Order: sequence, then C-alpha cells, then structure tokens
Amino acid sequence: MGKVYLIGAGPGAADLITVRGARLLGDADVVLHDALVEPAMLDYAPDARKIAVGKRCGQRSTAQQFINKQIVDAARVHDVVVRLKGGDPMLFGRADEEMRALEAAGIEYEVVPGITAALASAASLKRSLTLRGVSRSVALATYSRAPDSAEIREQVNADSLVFYMGRDSAPEIASGLIEAGRGGDTPVAIVEACSTARERMLTLTLQGLADGEAQLWLDPAQPSLLMIGEGFAERRVGVVEGLLVAA
Repeated sequence: MGKVYLIGAGPGAADLITVRGARLLGDADVVLHDALVEPAMLDYAPDARKIAVGKRCGQRSTAQQFINKQIVDAARVHDVVVRLKGGDPMLFGRADEEMRALEAAGIEYEVVPGITAALASAASLKRSLTLRGVSRSVALATYSRAPDSAEIREQVNADSLVFYMGRDSAPEIASGLIEAGRGGDTPVAIVEACSTARERMLTLTLQGLADGEAQLWLDPAQPSLLMIGEGFAERRVGVVEGLLVAA
C-alpha cells in the first residue's frame, strides 16, 4: 500500500505552505483537499488527481466517515496520497479521525505541519499574540453552543483569545465574555481571508462586537478569525529598551 501525507496548506496564500509540503504535493498521485484551500495551491500537484472533500458551514459537505474511506481507498491503489488541509492538520482539522482510520487499515502516514490562521493573522495585523507585560497566554478555540457550557468562562482567563469559525456567533461570543468578566472596551480585531488577495481587517471593541457592529461587515463567503485581547490594541508611541517606537 501507499503512504498518506496529512499536509497543512497554511492560512491561504499558496507560497505560505512549507517547502516539504510543496515538494510532497509535487510527488502526489492523489490530493484530497479542503474547501478552504486556495486553487493556486493545487498547482503544486500538476499531475495528481484532485478530489474536493471540503466542509463549509451552512453548505453541502462531505461526511467525515466518507472522507476517511476515500483516503484509505486511495492509499490502497496509489503510492503517494496527500490529504491537504487548511492551516495546520492538528488544529481543528479532524486529523485524529483520519489518523485512526489509517492506523486501523494498517496504512503508513506522516503529518506535515502548516501555518495556522492565528499566526498568519497576527502577522497581517502586525500585533503579537504574546506581548511582554500585556499578554502571557493565548487560547485558540471554537465556539460551543452546548447548554451551560463553561467554555467561555474558562477561556476568559487567557490574555489573548482567538476564535476560529466564530463569525456567525460573534455577538454571542462577545456577550459571553463580557458576562464572564472581560471588559467591554477590550480591543477586538477580525481578520477575513487571511493572507489572500481578499484579506480584510476590522478593529472594534468587545462591546461593539456584542452589539453586532461587525455582522454587516463580515462576508459569509469568507473564513474569518476573531482576535480578542489587549495585545490587539493600537500601538502607542513609547520607549522600548531605550528606543523610541511608534504605532
């Protein structure tokens, strides 16, 4: 049987994939790719058969169990199979389910990490996820609607909060954080379609997010990231280790 590579495509831009990931795409016989993978990324695999197995909120998606079967079936007839995932495979990518399916079938696999959207969005914003004296901890999360969930209260303890797949629930997320003790004037940054030509950014406050100020701005066709915390505030002119710096 062949070998499967679970490769992180990165946040969007085709040239933000790792060198190893691009090289393996060039060797691939089959590429099973997410919906959020940019079309230009597939140019790295000109001779491979491309199979779309993406999941998009509110749209018709491929069932995870069927994706698992497709990967296993492909590895039984091809030497190099790539499962191309947006961002990093090990963060909100259901990689564990796919790895378990491959292990059960006795198929060799390797995970190739990618740049997750939180890191790329911080780079686009030019705001560090960690900041001395301001942000010593970061939580990467998705929003849970589970009844009586303690998720928001647990996450409020992190200095910087980054919510994936939180676009439609943004007002609920913000309201929950305020109820849990986060100040309404806490800075918020939203990055949409990070690192692509469609990238947009919006800054507001947590109270503004709770009031729905971002909902008309957000594009339902684009992936977005909510970034919450003092580290995302506008920089002020100041002195850092004897050097004058400005926003």
